[in-house]
Amino acid sequence: MQSFFLPPKCHHPSLLHVHILGSPLMNMQIPFSLNFWNYFQQITMCRYVLIHLCWKTGQNVQSAATAESVAGTQSEESLVFSKDVTAKIVAIVGSNTLSPLSATPWEEVMQHMAQRLTWLDSSFEMLVITDEMFLSETCEQEDISADIAVIVGITSTEVVKWVQSRLVGTVSTLISFDSDPGVETWLGGLKFAPVDWIEKALSALPGSKRAEAAKVMSIVTDAWERKNSDDYRFALLVLIDSYVTPVKLLKNLRATGLASVGCMIRNCRSQILACLLDPDCRQAVNCLQSCGPTDQVCSYRCIVSNESPAFEAFTLCVLQKHNCLGLTAEITMQPDVQPLSVFRGAAIDHDVAEDLFIGWLGRPNLGLGMQKLDWSWRVVAGQNAAYDQFPSQYQMFYRGKAKGSMWYDPVFQVKTLDGPMVWRRRHYRVRRDKTPGTFYFTVLDNGVISKEFWRIVDVTDDLSWGLFYYSGAAEAAGQSYTGAIVVTPDGKWPAESANERLEAALERCGIKLWELYRVNNEGGDKPPLGIPEGSSLHCAIS
Repeated sequence: MQSFFLPPKCHHPSLLHVHILGSPLMNMQIPFSLNFWNYFQQITMCRYVLIHLCWKTGQNVQSAATAESVAGTQSEESLVFSKDVTAKIVAIVGSNTLSPLSATPWEEVMQHMAQRLTWLDSSFEMLVITDEMFLSETCEQEDISADIAVIVGITSTEVVKWVQSRLVGTVSTLISFDSDPGVETWLGGLKFAPVDWIEKALSALPGSKRAEAAKVMSIVTDAWERKNSDDYRFALLVLIDSYVTPVKLLKNLRATGLASVGCMIRNCRSQILACLLDPDCRQAVNCLQSCGPTDQVCSYRCIVSNESPAFEAFTLCVLQKHNCLGLTAEITMQPDVQPLSVFRGAAIDHDVAEDLFIGWLGRPNLGLGMQKLDWSWRVVAGQNAAYDQFPSQYQMFYRGKAKGSMWYDPVFQVKTLDGPMVWRRRHYRVRRDKTPGTFYFTVLDNGVISKEFWRIVDVTDDLSWGLFYYSGAAEAAGQSYTGAIVVTPDGKWPAESANERLEAALERCGIKLWELYRVNNEGGDKPPLGIPEGSSLHCAIS
């Protein structure tokens, strides 16, 4: 057990030494005049803030199981960030204010975003504090050494003024979300808003600092307004990348197209001409032009809405074969999610793991009238905003004709940008990794190869539900991503009795229940199911 001690700046002249058993706050000194129970309640409500603001903090990000652990040591400073931090963010959130994510408190959401930043880069650190604590006597006189200050969910004009008075002139980048509109916005030392009409006019001058700030502001606000955890993190990363230090994941935001036109004309002239003559391909390309280089939600919706052979040939030549845009991406391996190791009381081997993927395909299901199912699983919910939210999702896993081969065919509906609902199907090759329950998937998706690392996180003994986690990258498109899906045989949420186990499985993935998208599995007539003749199914699970 670790001990935390109040630093000298937090000491009070009239203190009582107390030892609190079972608490992360050990050997503390508390004001003698306070009722102990009231003080204990204060500790409970404020322990996160106190740990982060009155002690130097450190975080273990080696696995999702220890993702939320916080270690502290005595420090002479307050609002102190860990050593070797390259990006320092302080987030001030409205006390007891709720986010759009299943009405989860903003404080909890931002704490989770802080953890997700460290999975991407352990040198990024965000301290989260409520407005009440930020303006309290304890921290009122403390220095603020952050690069970026983010105000979230503070709607009181008076409180906003007090918070702003402490931040303006202290941090170079100050931005607010879901807060009182009177908050000033500063980007890299430039006052962006509110400004007079002359300053606004300068935003239209190409290449000016204000014009560049306007681009950043547009990307950040568009992402935040999509109201999901992936885009909240993306907005924070754009601010870091623009005003603090380069973010590896966002390096494609800085990619230039100076040489790309020559590459395309030299290598892909016929594919470009065919695309220009095809209305779906033209529409896809025009739509993609409106998306940011790393905006996966926008990009993939443009692609699935306008699929055509001409578009696939165009992207295969321009991106996959010749990489004319000079993009790169890698699979991220944090958090380090471990696969299920035991099923029905026995250690999982590769055959059992593959059978868990194959699931209900070809098996009769009592809940569905004992009919043999034409699918392995149906997706109930997913975490990735770009890939997991499509309606009417079916999964089909099966063994191929060749020895040791396995395939995965997801089928899903897409509401196109023009309105109609259409079916889409993909075809993945599946390879075993060294550890049973882990697999590498590859797919050619509209001309671009995606590689993914999947883990079977949990499946119940009766196959009533499962949880699969993946991390992937489309290198030629410059996009990395992660996600997780909850699956059942009928597409309905697992029984209430499964909630505790399901939440524990999600925690091992570093995912909160409120991050999931519920999939609409109502309707969806005549899905294009079926597997190739000669395929085989289960071999280990009866």
